[in-house]
Amino acid sequence: MTHPEHPAAPTGGEPESGAAEEDPVDRLVLSVAAVARRLGVAPATLRTWDRRYGLGPSDHTTGRHRKYAPGDIARLELMQRALLRGASSAEAAKYALAERVPAPRSTSSVAEAPEPVLTGGEVGAGSGGRGLRMPGASRRARGLGRAVLAMDSAAAQQILADSLGEDGVVATWDEVVRPLLGAMAARWEHSGAGVEVSHLLNECVLAAMIRVTPVVTTPRNHRPVLLACMPDERHNIPLYPLAAVLSQRGVGIRQLGAALPAEALRSAVRRVAPAAVVLWAQLPRYADPGALAALPRTRQRTRLFVGGPGWERGVVPSTAERIDDLGTAAAVIEQAVC
Repeated sequence: MTHPEHPAAPTGGEPESGAAEEDPVDRLVLSVAAVARRLGVAPATLRTWDRRYGLGPSDHTTGRHRKYAPGDIARLELMQRALLRGASSAEAAKYALAERVPAPRSTSSVAEAPEPVLTGGEVGAGSGGRGLRMPGASRRARGLGRAVLAMDSAAAQQILADSLGEDGVVATWDEVVRPLLGAMAARWEHSGAGVEVSHLLNECVLAAMIRVTPVVTTPRNHRPVLLACMPDERHNIPLYPLAAVLSQRGVGIRQLGAALPAEALRSAVRRVAPAAVVLWAQLPRYADPGALAALPRTRQRTRLFVGGPGWERGVVPSTAERIDDLGTAAAVIEQAVC
């Protein structure tokens, strides 16, 4: 792709023969704060990368207020890309220093680059309440955290795809997604910020889980498993990894999603006559034993399972069975219907 030529030099003398005209983009420099906003990291993180790994501004002519040139920013973007893929800081810095930095495209591409919606420090580092605290989290969980804080859905999807392909649904959910969901919830309770980041994470997780959920054309169970939230409950993410695991094991399911009205749930049970019903309640106010008692009876026995933190302080009636972690829940349901 070609770019328009820069305007001619002002009159007052022709440039010497063979002298290259300086590109304005090479003269454009950004402050530490501007680069931090661009990358979605804390200014202290940039100073640490400069001090430890030499990934700092190359412009030494402005005293204490050194500025980042386009090439410096490009190297930082290379380092951030490596961090999002799960590399350690030292590995990412080595990669960024060794790679060839692409030339800036244009002045406007540097000056007008969109800033991330949410800025914050490295995952696990305190940054005025804006970071994610994930002590003991896996490298992939921390990489996913960096990706969603930077609002980089492509990187988040790649991390989830790599984890699902290498470690499977249960390990990805327990070791990558759940720690991050917990950290996001804690962050929101502490600062009230980050709703947009949570939504991005939710959409990435849903898309990733749907991609690994096969269509079961010849199920092992004669009657399907019905997966739904309790009436009016809107938090349905945990049902997607459960659907993926059951489908991978050849169990036929019907998934109804979130915010299902009570009458619609009862109608679905009558029409499907499922072998099992799994109802999720994230919040205690939706863990209503009365809604379970109101489910219609079918000619053949239907096993009833309830899950989610909403039931931790609620009363689980004797007609229902409580399920907890994903791996155990999938095994119990599979055994019940197959």
